[in-house]
Amino acid sequence: VQLQASGGGLVQAGGSLRLSCAASGRTFSSYCMGWFRQAPGKEREFVSTITWNGRHTDYADFVKGRFTISRDNAKNTVYLQMSSLKPDDTAVYYCAARGGGGCLTSSASYTSWGQGTQVTVSS
Repeated sequence: VQLQASGGGLVQAGGSLRLSCAASGRTFSSYCMGWFRQAPGKEREFVSTITWNGRHTDYADFVKGRFTISRDNAKNTVYLQMSSLKPDDTAVYYCAARGGGGCLTSSASYTSWGQGTQVTVSS
């Protein structure tokens, strides 16, 4: 599956953004989808995942209550609604797909990656 992330931008602290990740391929609905992020000089880190049917989601502690992941299998798209953004949320955000099983938080278990979209939160 090929992924295309979009929706990043510059926002003030406390603001909101919605990221989208459009997938190509007929098997999108069978994939666990995840969002990860990487800030300059830091390792890529887990943000959120959603199972193939949307029934189960998982979040990193630092985004719980602020970010919401969702998906629309009819549109082959996964979303990340980000609210109450903080300067520490500044990073390149990547969407990723994992087939063959449940969702994991390890980036190494994801086989397809989007190109990333920059999110910058100013103080």
